[in-house]
Amino acid sequence: MAEDVENQYWYNMKTGEVEHGFQSPSVDRVGPFATAEEASHALEVLRANSAKWAEEDAADNR
Repeated sequence: MAEDVENQYWYNMKTGEVEHGFQSPSVDRVGPFATAEEASHALEVLRANSAKWAEEDAADNR
């Protein structure tokens, strides 16, 4: 069964608000997240992923 992304939660990078469903343009939002709580921590998740990927890239280039 496909995920129903229209009914999940998104973090709006422009406003800093959590949204339920597709409320804003896709360029302004990240997600989807299963809960509003998860979406509220979107920036922390993005920072952690970015750091992880940077470390992996550095290790690959050694």
